[in-house]
Amino acid sequence: MNVAIYGAGGMGTVLGAYITKAGYEIDLINRNKDHIKVLKAKGAKIIGKVNLTQKVTALLPEEMTKKYDIILLMTKQRFNKEIVEFLVPFLSEDGVICTMQNGLPELSVANIIGDDRTIGCTMSWGATFLGKGVVELTSEPSRDVLTYSIGMYGENDQKHFDHIVELLDTMGDVKIENNFVGARWSKLLVNAAFSGLSVVTNARFGVITKNKKTRLLALKAIKECIDVAKASNITIEPIQGKDVVKLMDYNNKFRRSISMFIIPIAMRKHKQIKSSMLRDIERNKKTEVYAINGVVCEHGDKVNIDTPINDMIVSIVEKIENKELEPCWDNLKYFDKFKG
Repeated sequence: MNVAIYGAGGMGTVLGAYITKAGYEIDLINRNKDHIKVLKAKGAKIIGKVNLTQKVTALLPEEMTKKYDIILLMTKQRFNKEIVEFLVPFLSEDGVICTMQNGLPELSVANIIGDDRTIGCTMSWGATFLGKGVVELTSEPSRDVLTYSIGMYGENDQKHFDHIVELLDTMGDVKIENNFVGARWSKLLVNAAFSGLSVVTNARFGVITKNKKTRLLALKAIKECIDVAKASNITIEPIQGKDVVKLMDYNNKFRRSISMFIIPIAMRKHKQIKSSMLRDIERNKKTEVYAINGVVCEHGDKVNIDTPINDMIVSIVEKIENKELEPCWDNLKYFDKFKG
């Protein structure tokens, strides 16, 4: 079976190294020529929470020749239309794309290749791309932390589904979701809370959870996601076995104080994560803020739920993208009008 990771940057390189180490064949594809050159010559070097150097098969997009049965899509989802259209000729007749991106990307993939050839997967761990074959794993390397939630987008059984689960199981714990939309919202609320604030403050997740002001903003962003999901009749799935709605859906100051206490504990194994959006800013690239916080705002408008914290995160990140602001702690002043 021909399998590829398309968009093998930080997390894709780590995943590809683990899958290869387990004895499976998989192509790591990325348009970064320096990265691919080193991967070909020296293999993938994973540092941080582990120390691993693994020989891998690496390709540039222009070097692709195979028809793939499975493509794990790990690019930025704002380019999905162009990328998926590019990938169609490289899919086998019954080939599938498993989108492992942030936000709610399945629809954009399915619009091109169809629901029954689209599979969705969320990942609850982080890695930082350092360049030229080197990636830092920033989450603890245990199966209860390196987790995946996967589900079929279409209604028909997909014969490649089980093989994808088998591949992902080489690196962590895989949960098969019947309510995959709910699993997507679980990951979305974490990204909405921490990835956006990471850009706003120029801080890693651990710093955000340690500071009382940013921890409260993260909690409020999560609460907005929960309220929007409820109004949309979406049941949010647990994250790594924890019922996030039960833990974070406060309705009074006492419940809120408990949620505030829980956040640093819940995120302690991910405290070294630097969001991919912040890394985008550092590389003078546009972020996925509209596919993350923007999705919450968009759905909130549809169901008449206010999302002021997520709205403000979008606004600040947009200004940072346009060089009107810098990522820094001083940006928190823009949230001062949201008291209580």
